[in-house]
Amino acid sequence: MAARPYWKGQIRLALVSIPVEIYSATRSGATIAFNQIHEPSGKRIKYEKIVPGIGPIDLDDIVKGFEYAKGEYVLLDEKEIEGVKLESKKTLELTQFVDAHDIDMIYFEKPYYVVPADDLAEEAFIVLREALRRSRKVGLGQLAMRGREYVVSIKACGRGMVMETLRYADEVNKAASYFRDIGDGEPGEELLDLATTLIDKKTGKFDASDFHDRYVEALKELIEHKKKGKTLNIDNDDDASADPRGNNVVDLMAALKKSIGPASKAKAQAKKPTGKATTKSDAKSADKTPAKAPAKKRA
Repeated sequence: MAARPYWKGQIRLALVSIPVEIYSATRSGATIAFNQIHEPSGKRIKYEKIVPGIGPIDLDDIVKGFEYAKGEYVLLDEKEIEGVKLESKKTLELTQFVDAHDIDMIYFEKPYYVVPADDLAEEAFIVLREALRRSRKVGLGQLAMRGREYVVSIKACGRGMVMETLRYADEVNKAASYFRDIGDGEPGEELLDLATTLIDKKTGKFDASDFHDRYVEALKELIEHKKKGKTLNIDNDDDASADPRGNNVVDLMAALKKSIGPASKAKAQAKKPTGKATTKSDAKSADKTPAKAPAKKRA
């Protein structure tokens, strides 16, 4: 079954309009879903829509309301909400282009694949894709999807393009309020060399398949054991009682040296001078030192 587009519309660049379809580039990973159970009976707990003083009500009688004063609501139905006129519901207009590194990574939210809607749109689509690739820019615009308007970026990706929704400025907490109590002192050179060596040792190419959700796997194992009437001993985990902050900061040097291993440790230490170097002045003074005369032979 072919995937359904998340959004259909057009990308507009000045007077050029390109019909496109947008598909979600990600999917939810494996999760363990729990239900709430009434333990004495073993039955699942259910929830009903209830109005105080009236009781359970029909779902068809529910509409959306905005509380403008205490207990006072403006009522809106889905047709009224859908009828809000907003050009970005059908058109993504690229209004600005920036270098990709100009956008802090914290603003990126969710990626989508962008493809031409039909064969007629393909030529213009390819021109825009290659222009973005050659200029090394990303396009910015606004797009309305699923009940809200997003700031989005568009960039080349393989044969297609990727659109990423961005957070608004007021959705991002200012880092300064969290980082202000961190000291601005410089680390010791030897500690920095050891940490850099450890990073170099563990540097490699990113492969997403190298990582998996170990928590979900552990929960599945627990569930299988419980199904068979077994229990897991979770109280005697040696790491459970350990301080998650590790050893005292005094042991940082020893911990780093142990982490990089003997070979890497020797390599890091090789960078440091092993003894006093001979200077030119030392060499000249050595040349001026008179040689000791040989002892005379006795007759």
